[in-house]
Amino acid sequence: MASVWWPCLILALLSGLAASGFPRSPFQLLGKRSLPEGVADGIEVYSTKINSKVTSRFAHNVVTTRAVNRADTAKEASFDVELPKTAFITNFTLTIDGVTYPGNVKEKEVAKKQYEKAVSQGKTAGLVKASGRKLEKFTVSVNVAAGSKVTFELTYEELLKRHKGKYEMYLKVQPKQLVKHFKIDVDIFEPQGISMLDAEASFITNDLLGSALTKSFSGKKGHVSFKPSLDQQRSCPTCTDSLLNGDFTITYDVNRESPGNVQIVNGYFVHFFAPQGLPVVPKNVAFVIDISGSMAGRKLEQTKEALLRILEDMKEEDYLNFILFSGDVSTWKERLVQATPENLQEARMFVKSMEDKGMTNINDGLLRGISMLNKAREEHRVPERSTSIVIMLTDGDANVGESRPEKIQENVRNAIGGKFPLYNLGFGNNLNYNFLENMALENHGFARRIYEDSDADLQLQGFYEEVANPLLTGVEMEYPENAILGLTQNTYQHFYDGSEIVVAGRLVGEDVNSFKADVKGHGATNDLTFTEEVDMKEMEKALQERDYIFGNYIERLWAYLTIEQLLEKRKNAHGEEKENLTAQALDLSLKYHFVTPLTSMVVTKPEDNEDERAIADKPGEGGDRDGERRCPLLQHQ
Repeated sequence: MASVWWPCLILALLSGLAASGFPRSPFQLLGKRSLPEGVADGIEVYSTKINSKVTSRFAHNVVTTRAVNRADTAKEASFDVELPKTAFITNFTLTIDGVTYPGNVKEKEVAKKQYEKAVSQGKTAGLVKASGRKLEKFTVSVNVAAGSKVTFELTYEELLKRHKGKYEMYLKVQPKQLVKHFKIDVDIFEPQGISMLDAEASFITNDLLGSALTKSFSGKKGHVSFKPSLDQQRSCPTCTDSLLNGDFTITYDVNRESPGNVQIVNGYFVHFFAPQGLPVVPKNVAFVIDISGSMAGRKLEQTKEALLRILEDMKEEDYLNFILFSGDVSTWKERLVQATPENLQEARMFVKSMEDKGMTNINDGLLRGISMLNKAREEHRVPERSTSIVIMLTDGDANVGESRPEKIQENVRNAIGGKFPLYNLGFGNNLNYNFLENMALENHGFARRIYEDSDADLQLQGFYEEVANPLLTGVEMEYPENAILGLTQNTYQHFYDGSEIVVAGRLVGEDVNSFKADVKGHGATNDLTFTEEVDMKEMEKALQERDYIFGNYIERLWAYLTIEQLLEKRKNAHGEEKENLTAQALDLSLKYHFVTPLTSMVVTKPEDNEDERAIADKPGEGGDRDGERRCPLLQHQ
């Protein structure tokens, strides 16, 4: 696959647009100008609305921008949206003078041929690329005739994941000019009942926010509205530029009267599981830390600061050790030690004394840490009901010892043997993130990029807090035999406090009167079983009140989760297995109109007797070594 295509989320508008080519930055033509209020270079964006409906954590978001060309000649109007990296675009439409041109999701190879043909003819392309830590930026531009109106509408969906006890919905607000009708409208429906709901904006004072923002929740329904007037949007009382530039974040959680909640709609079910009040399972942690020369300076200082804070959170029943790797490997202790006050004080001194040196031997560092955990278990040096975790941090690629990524992956997989998870933290952009991610996923963990910034130490600490309190190990979710198809992942090595396990599937047969789900896991003191039973008739009654949101949300949630998990498995698959996983994910992506790494969305509209196509692709987190998954911005030849 051509490199211009695969690593990038591209929104390519392929047509003969203005001779100036595509603007160098989104909304370039809609930027700050000393022009009449609300009009920039003849284009007035008179309405921007973000409408979100969240049903049982599944968010359906529609971003609509309307503009009119006030000039007496054709002008170029641009539209950009920043959406979460975890979201899938499901539709994009252009409406010009009342005629709507819808998007169609196609297999990537089909769209690729259209893309390459148009590019070879010297036509213009825009792009969507990574934007910061959580977002991807979608940008498109179109010619608008004098006096004409254009409407851009982007739809995307995502499953809101629970972190540290709450769900977070993250919206980027950046209209770049005063907008007569600007509104964010969010409706939330949670059958378990909403226990808390909050909203905040990084770009506006609390006094001003209070009058433009309304938020409320009662029972199962919550609502957030942000509707600033023109005066409230001004950066100063007499200014014509906008202060709306930053993050708008909604957080909420639900009532948890029972450990889990099962919902069934139109033959699909979803099971949310998040027990409360369980004692924390003791953990054995091997911190495998890169101290190679590239970690010198601020990166190593921030790593030390984070480790010192993490030591403050260690519980006395926990065990730990530090394994440092550069060209060789050194350790704080020969074996894991208990987190007693005396040992923690010694650990602090050790962390403070860490110095950078030499090369990067990831393989030997990881194998030493894994070996320590295995040995501690075999020799009964750690509590019987404790759980083990490897946390590895690096800022580069292996360049001494075993340096082949596939061989390191094999060595680590064999050493862990499926017994405990590996979490990989990639510090900065000068590393092979795909390798770190694949290795972590293969060992039941995940990878996280740590951005080189003033808060890198807080990012590290924030990651640790997510895995600091395991409440269950060996979690198995069981459902009626021969009654379920298409079950998503239903076994997990850990359930961490503040998180949530989500399982979905399809029901077989229509005459099911009841549904039972059992969850088994090992707790800190004993083995536990949780049971959820659903009366289908009662469920039908409860469903009647949700019609005001969208009815097939569980089916779409199931498809979203299934595609996400198939794509994760695909990263470490080969040969026929990879082909089968790819085919399954592609079929679901096309059926449910999701733009995933296997599909592209094509918007076709006639212009000057030629086809104009907009193509949207979906990237992964790895991509280029600078972390921005760059694509060339194609100009007229």
